[in-house]
Amino acid sequence: MFQNPKSNLQNPLILLTGPTAVGKSTLALALAQKFEAEIISADSRQLYRGMDIATAKPSPVEMALVPHHLIDLISPDEDFTLAAFQAQAYALINAILERQRLPLVVGGTLLYINALAEGWQIPQVEPSLELRQALEEEAAQRGPEALYEELKQIDPEAAARIISNNTRRIIRALEVYRTTGRLFSEVQGKSKPPYHILKLGLTLERPLLYQRADERIENMFERGLISEVENLLAVGYSATLPAMTSLGYSQVAAYLRGEMSLPEAKEKMKFATHRYIRQQYTWFRRDPEILWFDATEADLELKVSQKIAEFLNFGEDKDLQSTKIVEVVSGPRKFD
Repeated sequence: MFQNPKSNLQNPLILLTGPTAVGKSTLALALAQKFEAEIISADSRQLYRGMDIATAKPSPVEMALVPHHLIDLISPDEDFTLAAFQAQAYALINAILERQRLPLVVGGTLLYINALAEGWQIPQVEPSLELRQALEEEAAQRGPEALYEELKQIDPEAAARIISNNTRRIIRALEVYRTTGRLFSEVQGKSKPPYHILKLGLTLERPLLYQRADERIENMFERGLISEVENLLAVGYSATLPAMTSLGYSQVAAYLRGEMSLPEAKEKMKFATHRYIRQQYTWFRRDPEILWFDATEADLELKVSQKIAEFLNFGEDKDLQSTKIVEVVSGPRKFD
């Protein structure tokens, strides 16, 4: 049970979210060191071993500074359900609290964030491997957008909770419907978890965010993204696996098959990333509980730290001075 001696607050949980490329990981690392926290990844792609560059995993040096969890958990051909994530994340949160440390959940996969914060009761429907394989083949042929449109017609409430390029979640919702005849949204209740939760978000003006995302993509190629995808394919992971159809991997795989040039692959990756960012913001706007900070504002780390200290009721003796976030630059404040 985590409890500061000066506060009655028990079981605190910090959630840090925001769009891709906004700088969540850098800020989280500084906050974790300051507040003796452990980081739980809420990024559905960082679960996969061997998929490091396009998923922007923290480096071994960063993970040595602060304990990180739910990273490099499974192989790209393994399944990991939302229910499995939720169960493991709750177990980790409880273990971290028992160690008298602070759990800090970090990521841009809003499905994961909301499942934790709202206590989703996820339907325990056994997967149908035959049906799932058929849906995966359909997604590979028609694209995940076609399956998403089908889900919107069948279960618009479930579709509203899922980003349109999240093939795995779209397939799962259709699988539950086709297996049971019940809508995914109807069998998914909520039960408030036993935590005091503070939701924090990082944001940027859209043009600057797109610029950051594009620069990060160029850096991924410089760091060896093509070789990473070649290695994954060489050991037998199919390019049609849901993990391999995610941002970056699908475009590079298409380039390696000779379906497009390298500049075309980069542009398609940037276009898809911009679209993903827009979809993330659609989700963010539905959650009025997120307290937003502009990633370009001065003393970002100090301001976020003050909010966390206020939430935890640490008082005036907590050292909140900046540990020099390297990605903060000057700029206007605006939630776009």
